[in-house]
Order: sequence, then structure tokens, then C-alpha cells
Amino acid sequence: MKLFLKGDKCYTKCVFEKRPTTPGMAKPQRGKPSPYAIRLREKQKLRRFISVNERPFERIVANASKSPEASGEFLLRALEMRLDNVIRRMGVATSLKTARQLVLHGHVKVSGKVVTIPSFQVDRGDVVALSPKLKENVGVKLSLDTAKRLNNRPSFLEFNEEGLLAKITRLPERAEMSFPVSEQLIIEYYSK
Repeated sequence: MKLFLKGDKCYTKCVFEKRPTTPGMAKPQRGKPSPYAIRLREKQKLRRFISVNERPFERIVANASKSPEASGEFLLRALEMRLDNVIRRMGVATSLKTARQLVLHGHVKVSGKVVTIPSFQVDRGDVVALSPKLKENVGVKLSLDTAKRLNNRPSFLEFNEEGLLAKITRLPERAEMSFPVSEQLIIEYYSK
């Protein structure tokens, strides 16, 4: 499955579309995968989508299982509202790596304060703004053009292109989240 880890390159010349088989040995897999293998594959897919190591991911899942609402939806909402993912969904970065780099280098303010932690949880009502000096950045300009062309900004973000800022109007619903995974399989994997 395409994970869109390389930003704009995933839309134009993707290796995944050129190669008919999975990487590695040329032999196809025998038999059907076990239920454990299916759940593990789903968990690994989500982990790679958000580029998080195992321990922090376990903590996020543990917090989701303690929440009073549906665990799977809480898990995906927590991942969707990470600062690096919000920057990517704003359209100022084409990939999660470039969004994370913008955050780590101190170019992002959340409600007026500079935040350098990519895993920072953005909440309803917060205003996420990029530094004004990034308006002339070539990478940001290309990302904004790509976002306009693809028209993939979610409706829970009010984006202002002039000021390079977005306001989180509400929490995202399941249909608006950018992770095509079965969250129930991930929760089942951790509840063994």
C-alpha cells in the first residue's frame, strides 16, 4: 500500500506502481496470513504513516484504551492532532518529514508560542502559524501549490494562506482523518 512518505514524489513517479511484486525474495507468500500477522501488519502500517517508534506508539495506544470514548477513534484523533501532522495537513509541507523539520527548527508557533516538539498535541481553538520569513521559501511555495492542486485540506482547519496560519475549529471526525487503516485491528493487537 502507498504510504505517501515522500510527499509530491508519491503522486508523480512512485516506485510502488513500477514494481509488480513486494520487495525482497521473488517468491510469493504461501497460504493466508494468520490473524496475528494481519493485526501486526495494520499496526506497522500506521506506525510508518506517522513515523513513530514502538515505545511512543505504545504509550499513545495505552492512553487511547484508557479513554472513555471509542479507543480506535481516540487513537486516530490523537495522531491526527499531532503538530507535525497538522502542519502537513495545512499544506505547507508535502511530507511528514518536512513538517517535522519545520517544527524542530522553530518555525512554528501554536497560539503565539514557539513549539519545537513535533508530537505536541494541538487542541480545538488553537492557532498554528508559520514564521513569516517562510513565505519566500521554495519548499513551502511548492507545497502550497501542490495543496491547491490536490485540494486536500480538511474541513476542521481554517487556513489563511496570506498569514500562513490555520485555526483548529473542531476535532476531526473519522471520515476526515488521513490514515486509511482499520483502527480496531490495532487496538486488538495491543489487547492481547
